Amino acid sequence: MKKWQKWLLTGMVSLLAWPLGANASTAPIVIKFSHVVAVDTPKGKAAEKFRDLAASYTQNRVKVEVYPNSQLYKDKEELEALQMGAVQMLAPSLAKFGPLGAKEFEAFDLPFLFNDFDALHKVTKGPLGQTLLRKLEPKGIIGLAYWDNGFKQMSANKPLREPTDFQGLKMRIQSSKVLDAQMRAMGAMPQTMAFSEVYQALQTGVVDGTENPPSNFYTQKMHEVQKYLTISNHGYLGYAVIVNKDFWMGLPGDLRQQLEKAMSEATVYANQIAKQENDQAVEAVRASGKTEVLTLTPAQRRLWQQKMMVVHTQMEDRIGKELIAELHRAAGFDAGR
Repeated sequence: MKKWQKWLLTGMVSLLAWPLGANASTAPIVIKFSHVVAVDTPKGKAAEKFRDLAASYTQNRVKVEVYPNSQLYKDKEELEALQMGAVQMLAPSLAKFGPLGAKEFEAFDLPFLFNDFDALHKVTKGPLGQTLLRKLEPKGIIGLAYWDNGFKQMSANKPLREPTDFQGLKMRIQSSKVLDAQMRAMGAMPQTMAFSEVYQALQTGVVDGTENPPSNFYTQKMHEVQKYLTISNHGYLGYAVIVNKDFWMGLPGDLRQQLEKAMSEATVYANQIAKQENDQAVEAVRASGKTEVLTLTPAQRRLWQQKMMVVHTQMEDRIGKELIAELHRAAGFDAGR
């Protein structure tokens, strides 16, 4: 090839590449944020809040794409997708980290551990909560925040008032050794399945009942296929907002700071609306006329607690006796309440 032809070819390649490079430099960084619940839940609303704040604080240099309702991945798939970089951000329930080897997070599933949100936040907003998040880093994950959903209630097609009412029921749980032990302590048969499959399983009788915060119960229309909802507040369901570590550390420092600010404000928002959203969901279930809402008496609640307390001891070898004791102290746990 003659010299002038080389110059011409080089110039043409440069000319063709220039617009692409210019466009690439101005294209926003995309964060795919996947979750498994509906848009109109505390987590769903908080994810959209973070999306909007991230766009504002980064002046649209970052675009957060939110994928709710298992549109991209189901429960068992999403963590692997994050580690592989197929998505950048998730907000899985805390029990999901057990299969990754971070069994300490299963402590949040211990029944009756938290008496209220104040007790919970002494853990999640304190040094213990931050210590737990750091345990995810060797897995290629960075924990950014804890988001509340709320306290769980039991549902079934029969009234659940006494522990004996659970005998022989097939109760759906998310994957958690703690929740498995909890249901067995009540005489039920735990059935692990993805959240996206629960409605159909309840509808067809594959399972008899489940546990959920009211916002999940209502937005997933479980009230259409469950006759009774018992307000038990026996356990907590919360989430950790996590990101792929390589992706996060590869961001420019100024963008990371702006996104941390957006996450901090979205977290305040998420935790402020959690109780309100769940209270409204209970009223919506009542108003539907399809599910009867029951409330445990103090005596009934004590019976539930007495039955479930064995789980705290059973899980000492799995979660760590010292960690459980530390959580008890931080949360002001009282086994006799």
